Amino acid sequence: MRFRLLAAALLTSASPLLAAEAEDAMITVTGKGLRDLPGDAALSLVVIGRDRILSTGSNRLESVLADIAGQQQFRRSDSRSANATSQGISLRGLGGNASSRALLMLDGVPQADPFGGWVAFPAYATGRLDRIRVTRGGGSGYWGPGALAGTIELESAGPATLTPFMGNIAYGSRESLDAQASLALKRSGGFAVVSGAYGRGDGFIPIVARSRGPADRAAPYEQASANVRAVVELAPDTEAQVTATAFTDSRERGTAFSRNTSDGLDAALRLVGRGQEQGRWGWQALAYVQNRNFTSDFAGVNAARTLATQTLAQYNTPATGWGGRLEVAPPLGDGITLRLGADTRQLKGRTEEFFTYVNAAPTRQREAGGETGNSGLFADASLAAGRLTASLSARIDWWQIRDGRLLETTIATGAPFTTLRFADRSGREFTGRAGLALKAADWITLRSAAYRGWRLPTLNELYRPFRVGPDATAANALLRPERVTGVDAGFSLKPAAGVDLNVTAFWNRMDDTIANVTLGSGPGTFPGVGFVAAGGFYRQRQNLDELSVWGWEVDGRVALGDFGLAASWSHVDPEIRSSGAAAVLDGLAPAQTPRDQFSGTIDYRSRWLTASATLRHIAAQYEDDLNSRSLNAATMVDALILVPVVKGIAIEGRAENLFDAEVQAALSGTGVVERALPRTFWLGARVSF
Repeated sequence: MRFRLLAAALLTSASPLLAAEAEDAMITVTGKGLRDLPGDAALSLVVIGRDRILSTGSNRLESVLADIAGQQQFRRSDSRSANATSQGISLRGLGGNASSRALLMLDGVPQADPFGGWVAFPAYATGRLDRIRVTRGGGSGYWGPGALAGTIELESAGPATLTPFMGNIAYGSRESLDAQASLALKRSGGFAVVSGAYGRGDGFIPIVARSRGPADRAAPYEQASANVRAVVELAPDTEAQVTATAFTDSRERGTAFSRNTSDGLDAALRLVGRGQEQGRWGWQALAYVQNRNFTSDFAGVNAARTLATQTLAQYNTPATGWGGRLEVAPPLGDGITLRLGADTRQLKGRTEEFFTYVNAAPTRQREAGGETGNSGLFADASLAAGRLTASLSARIDWWQIRDGRLLETTIATGAPFTTLRFADRSGREFTGRAGLALKAADWITLRSAAYRGWRLPTLNELYRPFRVGPDATAANALLRPERVTGVDAGFSLKPAAGVDLNVTAFWNRMDDTIANVTLGSGPGTFPGVGFVAAGGFYRQRQNLDELSVWGWEVDGRVALGDFGLAASWSHVDPEIRSSGAAAVLDGLAPAQTPRDQFSGTIDYRSRWLTASATLRHIAAQYEDDLNSRSLNAATMVDALILVPVVKGIAIEGRAENLFDAEVQAALSGTGVVERALPRTFWLGARVSF
C-alpha cells in the first residue's frame, strides 16, 4: 500500500507542472557541478551516456554499470532478489567484502548506506540519469575517502535531455511491472523535475530445482522511488540546485522469514558559481542529509529443506549521514586548473534485533552501533602544456570512530548479558594521486597514474554480528582503516573516426584488507555469535595483512553509421597475504572475485528502430574465503527492441538472460545452489512529448 500512496502523491504534486504553460526561452542553467577536470585525461575513465542508460534489457542501474567490466557487487544477484546488504560495489578485483570499495556519487553526494556501506539500487531510476563517469583506480584526492577501487559519478538529467513528459511502462514475466515517469518545467532562469518509479514482481525461486525442497518458494519484490529536483539561476553564472529523493524497497529471499526492507529520504542543496569559465573565480558549496532504515528477517532451513524457522529479526536499523563540501577554482590562466576545498561526512547508526529463537519466539535482544566521521582538506591541480597533461591531487583527512557499543539482554527478564562499550578512536590519513598523459600523435595518447586511497570501516563491520543460513560472522570493533596503493599505465587509440580503444594495466596493494575470516565450524558455541549448528561456519571480520591485485582492462567502441559496437574486458589476478589467526588464507584469492569479466554490446539506432544485444560473461569465482567452494562461470545475453509508432510513442520489447543461463549466486556448505535472475521478457511502451 505504501508504494501506491507514494505514486499517488507524486502525481498530485506534479499536476501544477503539467498544467503550466511551456516557454521557448533558452535555458541558461545546467543543473551540473563545475566542469570536468583536464587531468582526467591521465586516468582510466569510461563514460556511459544517456542513450545507453535507457537501453538495457533490465532498465536498472545495475545492468548499466555491468557494461564496465571489473565493476562488481558482492553477489551476482541484482536488487530484485539479493539481500540489500550484499550490494556493495567494487572495481579492479578489490572485492571479498559486501561493503563498497568504489565511491558512488550522485551530483556530488556520496551514496553508500551510512550504516553498512551498501548501495540502495532501487533509489536510482535510469530515466533520471544523464551521464555516468567511472574512474578506475583509487586515491581520488578530489572526492575523498572510500575510493579505494575507483569512483562512479552519477549525474542527473538536465534541460538538454528532458522533455515536459517522459514515461515508460512494461509488463514482464512472473507478473512483473516496471514503470517510470517524469514531468519537467523549463524556464530561462531554471527548471524543475518531478519523477517517480515503481516496480514489482512475483519473483522466481532462488534455489535451483535440484537443490530445493518444500520450504523454498518464489521471492517477490516491490519497489518505488520519487524525486523532486529544482535548479534556479540566482545570478549570472550562479545557480542553486535542490534535490529530494525518497525510496522504499521490499524483497523476500525465497523462504518464510526472509523478507528485507529498505527506506530512505535524502536531500541536498548545491550552489554552483561558474565564474572560472568566464575567467573569474569558480566555486561550489554542497550540503546534504541522508536518512535510511533497513529491516531483515533471517531463517534457518533444515537439511531436507522441508521447514524454515526464524533465527533472527533485524527489526530496526536507523542510520543518518550528513555532510558538506566547499571548493573554489581560481582563474590561473590557460592550461592551468586548480581546485581547493574542504569537506566533511558524519555517519550515525544502530541495529536493533531479536535473536536466539526458542519455540518460534525470540529470547534475546541486541543493539549495536556507533558513529564515524571524517573531515578533510584537498587540492587538485591540472596542467595542460602542448601535448602533455599533468594531474596532481592530494588531501588529508581526520577521522573518528565514536560511541561504539554492543548491548544484549534477555527479553524475559530484561537482564543484560553483554555490555560492551568500545573506546573512541581517531586518526589521520593521506590521499593522493599523480598522473601524466602524453598525446604522442593525433591518434594515440599514453597515460599513467599512481595513487593512494583509504576507507574507514563501516558501522556494520565494526559492531554487528550477522548470520547467513547456518553460517555466523562476528563483528570486530578494533578493525583498522583499509589503505590502497596502486599504479596504472595505458594508452588510448583513435585510429579513425568513430573508433576508440583504451587499454590499461594496473597493480594495487590493499593493506589491512577487511575480510570475513573462517575460524571454526559447527556444531559449537563461538564468541560474538553464540551457537552455530552442524554444517555452518564461524567467521569474524578481521584485517588481513594485504591483498595484491594485478591485471588489465580493455575498452573499445566502434560507430559505423547506424551501427555501434562496444566491448569491455577486465582480467585480475588477486592474492591475499595474511598471518596470525588468518594465516589459513595466505596465498588464496578473495571470495566472490572473478578473474575475468566481459561485456559486449552491438546496437542499431535509426529513425525507425532501436535494437541492441548485450553479452556478458563472468568467470568462475570462489564462494568462500577458504576457496573451498566455487561458483560456475556464467554467460548471459540481454536484448532490447524499440519501435516508434507515432511521434513521441514507441513500443518496446526487452529480454534478460535470454537463453536462461544458470547464473550461480551462492553455494552453501551443504551444496545448495542459489541462482540469479532467470530468463525474463518485458513488453511495454515509452512516451515522450
